[in-house]
Amino acid sequence: MKFTFKPMTLLAVLTLSLSLASCSSTKKKEVNDNQTMESVGADASALELNADSDSGKAGPIKTVFFGFNSSVLSTSARETLNANAEFLKANPSVEIQVEGHCDERGGVQYNLALGERRAVAVKDHLVAMGVNSSRISTISFGKERPVAFGHDESAWASNRRGNFIITAK
Repeated sequence: MKFTFKPMTLLAVLTLSLSLASCSSTKKKEVNDNQTMESVGADASALELNADSDSGKAGPIKTVFFGFNSSVLSTSARETLNANAEFLKANPSVEIQVEGHCDERGGVQYNLALGERRAVAVKDHLVAMGVNSSRISTISFGKERPVAFGHDESAWASNRRGNFIITAK
């Protein structure tokens, strides 16, 4: 018995085959800025080296913010750091650098010192929560790397921060 296919029949069969193949049940895992540590599964494999928390690319590790002229951790900052510490403890191969930043007010040297106090305050809290200090380095950029360029309280508040960089995963 010999089968012959007309061009239109062949086209219909190919189209149907391709349609069914594209409807497979395999789903790709997507990670976005709104996912929590639980949905990422506390797994560092999705992290990128040199990813940072300011851009939201450091997975569940989030930036913390400070009050004017202060390196004291607010309740909100401590809560964020507690979640960051849980992720770091669950992923012992991840190493981070904490960057201390300031707003545009104040002199260069003053803001470098304040940024250093902020970075150290963040590191000290993470260490107190059980993260090995050898996994955390600190640096201050003072007012040299703002994320907001306005000259008002909203911009200044965004720039008074502790940013995290993934240095090893």
